[in-house]
Amino acid sequence: MLSQYKTVYCGGEAEIIEKKSRFIATVQPVKNEEEAIAFIERMKKKYWNATHNCSAYVLGEHFQIQRCSDDGEPSGTAGKPMLDVLLGEEIHDVVVVVTRYFGGTLLGTGGLVRAYSSSTKEGLLASKVITKMYGQKFSIETDYTGLGKIQYILGQRGLTILNSTYTDKVVLEVLLPEALIQGVLAEIREGTNGQAKMEQMEECYFANIDGEIRILSENSLHNP
Repeated sequence: MLSQYKTVYCGGEAEIIEKKSRFIATVQPVKNEEEAIAFIERMKKKYWNATHNCSAYVLGEHFQIQRCSDDGEPSGTAGKPMLDVLLGEEIHDVVVVVTRYFGGTLLGTGGLVRAYSSSTKEGLLASKVITKMYGQKFSIETDYTGLGKIQYILGQRGLTILNSTYTDKVVLEVLLPEALIQGVLAEIREGTNGQAKMEQMEECYFANIDGEIRILSENSLHNP
């Protein structure tokens, strides 16, 4: 399991014009190959009158599944450049379809490669790309004496407190990235002289989305 990886949270769409040819890139997050194929078919139906609907997708922790299609364009001028952009950006579990409406002027092999690469990049820029991080959610119980120390330790690492409950004790809920768990827990134990009680609540993926830390479920990847 990867400790972190880039993926698309919300798909997007972008268009570029090259010598009067329109290139429309549509990006979508997907969980499996069936979803990718279904999305490509939907785009072909949506843009049924287009000259070409070229596609590329990558799936898996180590990009185990890589597929692309030139959809009638000269071999290697469309799908492969699109796939190269996805791999170059190291974005996982995503599909992109670039729809072309021919403008009457041939672009040549180099021109096609540049157009399909550029439109794919623009499609990604129009999408919300996030870094999913694997970690664990913890409940930390402390007295008021230890609260400031714990807040300082978390703040030094840039870790967000999800929730705080104040009674005769203080209970904090925090998300800790996998790589930081042992170090942070050890610091808290030392900083509170072993008085803080720390309990693991759940393992999860999470991400910073628009400045807010969100826990991501299997269904969290979506289109707006």
